[in-house]
Amino acid sequence: MSKKVLVTGGTGYIGSHTVVELQNEGFEVIIVDDLSNSNIEVLDAIEKISGQRPQFEKFNLAEREKTDAFFEKYNHMDAIIHFAAFKAVGESVEKPLEYYRNNLVSLMNLLENMKRHNVPSLVFSSSCTVYGQPDQLPVTESTPRKPAESPYGNTKAVSEDIMRDFSHAAEGLNCIALRYFNPIGAHPSALIGEFPVGVPNNLVPFITQTAAGLRDELKIFGEDYDTPDGTAIRDYINVVDLAKAHVVAINRLMEKKNKAAYEFFNVGTGNGYSVMQLVKTFMEVNGVEVKYQITDRRAGDIEKIWADTTLANEELGWKAEKTLEETLASAWAWEKNVRNIK
Repeated sequence: MSKKVLVTGGTGYIGSHTVVELQNEGFEVIIVDDLSNSNIEVLDAIEKISGQRPQFEKFNLAEREKTDAFFEKYNHMDAIIHFAAFKAVGESVEKPLEYYRNNLVSLMNLLENMKRHNVPSLVFSSSCTVYGQPDQLPVTESTPRKPAESPYGNTKAVSEDIMRDFSHAAEGLNCIALRYFNPIGAHPSALIGEFPVGVPNNLVPFITQTAAGLRDELKIFGEDYDTPDGTAIRDYINVVDLAKAHVVAINRLMEKKNKAAYEFFNVGTGNGYSVMQLVKTFMEVNGVEVKYQITDRRAGDIEKIWADTTLANEELGWKAEKTLEETLASAWAWEKNVRNIK
């Protein structure tokens, strides 16, 4: 009998890719998403890729009564992967209360229902933002967390604390937090990818939309960082590689291979690239021009960060496989498919 997994935020960017990988591995998937930053048509694309259409329920998990009712309806789930959260760093600086309310309340509603309905396993979408600007690079899981640079980052740190404390108090509940670095790219089918509602907050969709002519120019925030070319450095991971890490984490919990009730892992490539390197590589790989302008630094951004992925490689048996070049090629293939560009 197939295992049943709830994927919150499953029509979103990372969520949709993870749903595909779960279905490819034989899991039965239920999606909850309020479609505030995604489109219902994603379900059609998931079905085209995997041959299966996941079940879908539309609501916001921060709404207690709707969440309770959902768990009464689907009361035999084996695990949950929790993506559903607001995630724009800059917006969180402007609207902190919205971020705290949505991101924290939704998690607490989930955990309460997991305990009530004996759902034993949770994989959580965390972020390298919990490290702030680290004193040493690359960051390992033993790198101290620092005060977050943004309310968004703080919601991830507080969510980790909530899971840690609750997993210790609620017997039989096990959680893994995956601390993502910077997911980019798209599925090789070009049927799903990063399609933000409104103006993109992430770098690569802004690059692809500029290349496609939807944006006049790309803004690069800051050129006075202490980096080789003055632009910020990040660890960019292919979204399919990241999605596969969630499947590995779910299996670890289901097979009871976890070594503690609460665990956390860095999920990145172990390599840092500057914003300017990324833009230039995109242009070289895809043979397109991207107009850009250097502007002031953006509130909440850190200078540089990349991962030490040794623990995830050895403990989870997972490793990022795709190159930056093929990842940026997949991002442009997706954008062209969405915009009907030949």
